[in-house]
Amino acid sequence: MEVNKIYNESCIDTMARMPDGFVDMTLTSPPYDNLRTYNNNIDKTWNQDIWQEVIKSLYRITKQGGIVVWIVNDATINGSETGTSFKQALYAMEVGFSLHDTMIYHKSGLTYPETNRYFPSFEYMFIFSKGKPSVCNQIKDKYNVTNGNKNVGTERKKDGTTKKKHGAIHNKVRPLYSVRQNVWTYATGQNNNSKDAISFNHPAIFPEKLAADHIYSWSNEGDLVYDPFMGSGTTAKMAHIYKRKWIGSEINAEYVELANNRIEAYINQLTLF
Repeated sequence: MEVNKIYNESCIDTMARMPDGFVDMTLTSPPYDNLRTYNNNIDKTWNQDIWQEVIKSLYRITKQGGIVVWIVNDATINGSETGTSFKQALYAMEVGFSLHDTMIYHKSGLTYPETNRYFPSFEYMFIFSKGKPSVCNQIKDKYNVTNGNKNVGTERKKDGTTKKKHGAIHNKVRPLYSVRQNVWTYATGQNNNSKDAISFNHPAIFPEKLAADHIYSWSNEGDLVYDPFMGSGTTAKMAHIYKRKWIGSEINAEYVELANNRIEAYINQLTLF
């Protein structure tokens, strides 16, 4: 298949032409129940049969040791969250993926009043792995207030008492920054997300920094990154900037044109492959 290209078709059709174990990493955000309205009306046809076929196909095309980052959320219908996110995660495990990590994408910014629940400010980022992940470039940007001090700590024994921990790690001096935790916070909105205003013609985009952080974490330069719901082209743009090959699927021709117009300048500036 041709790389660095968005295919204007269903991702199921694109993946059907891919050989087994073709993709190093997938980064995507599928339709969320009925939370968004799309120009191709996929929100009206998206259902369990389709997302199961997508997940099953992703398992086949993912290399051993590869990762699928599945960013998703639930609608609230008749006073209850649908739980579709969890159903998708459990199905991914059924077809063979390991649920390597359940991460949270926390959206900072303004909140709006809810009458009988707290305002929802996060989405799930399920990290599915096909076997043991072959790549994990951990991001070290968590500031340590006690940097420069030695690690100290206690552990609780079976009888309930505590004792000091021992071992080489507990004698090391704490660095200025350590590996971040699995709740990632990003400011949302046009002023904080992308300099490409054209991208906001799509109704549901995730922050470029979020895409960049996952691409850096779960792939290496030269790897192939796939997005089955390419939308406005964020995955393609950040994959290209980070020197990864990429392929996208997008069923809506208008969004394909939008994404191609958005990433054209970056491809012209960074001819990498």
